[in-house]
Amino acid sequence: MTIQEIARRLATYCEKEDYMGAHKELYAEDAISIEPEATGGFEKETKGLQNIIRKGELFTDLIEASYGVKVSEPLIAGNSIAFTLTMDTKFKGRDRSTFEELCVYVVKDGKVISEQFFF
Repeated sequence: MTIQEIARRLATYCEKEDYMGAHKELYAEDAISIEPEATGGFEKETKGLQNIIRKGELFTDLIEASYGVKVSEPLIAGNSIAFTLTMDTKFKGRDRSTFEELCVYVVKDGKVISEQFFF
């Protein structure tokens, strides 16, 4: 798959809120996930595909209701992909809210080797 194809597939998975599908198809076994900071029971860095999948499951469990996700057109530079992701969500025990993050991915040998999120 080309970087453009990976970017489109990744954006499509995110729009459908199918993060596990993205992880299973597009991520390397030794991928790393980096959050802005350790919060809400999540470490700043999560290493390894199985741990990233588990982190995704824990995140999904925090959501009471989702009212939609919007993903910008991916930008590509070399082996990096970036797009904004906007979620309209009600987390358990919280009011409905909308938040936006910048998602940056690095690809090597046709697989995502890192993801990093900026709020």
